Amino acid sequence: MYAAFNARDIESVLATLHPDVDWANGMDGGRVLGRADVRAYWTRQFGVIDPRVEPVGFDTDSAGRTVVRVHQVVRNPAGAVISDGVVEHLYTIADGLITRMDIRKN
Repeated sequence: MYAAFNARDIESVLATLHPDVDWANGMDGGRVLGRADVRAYWTRQFGVIDPRVEPVGFDTDSAGRTVVRVHQVVRNPAGAVISDGVVEHLYTIADGLITRMDIRKN
């Protein structure tokens, strides 16, 4: 999923999401609901910034969520680094599809 995201293969990533997914809007704050809105969010996001995320660790928290620790580098359109650090993506998964994603900054 992360390789597809970094390649901007939005449709492959969307296939891993529940149709009514509840997704964290890491760029503006708030939430994005449903595959169509996640697609629109990413399309807009990729026009403004160039985020790259590489998993560096996986765990399961006490609520049963999958926790993926990622090294995230965000660049502006000119290629300058805006942020570089580690965050955690917390996924709720049901029937093999992601139903919710949250972001926790370290």
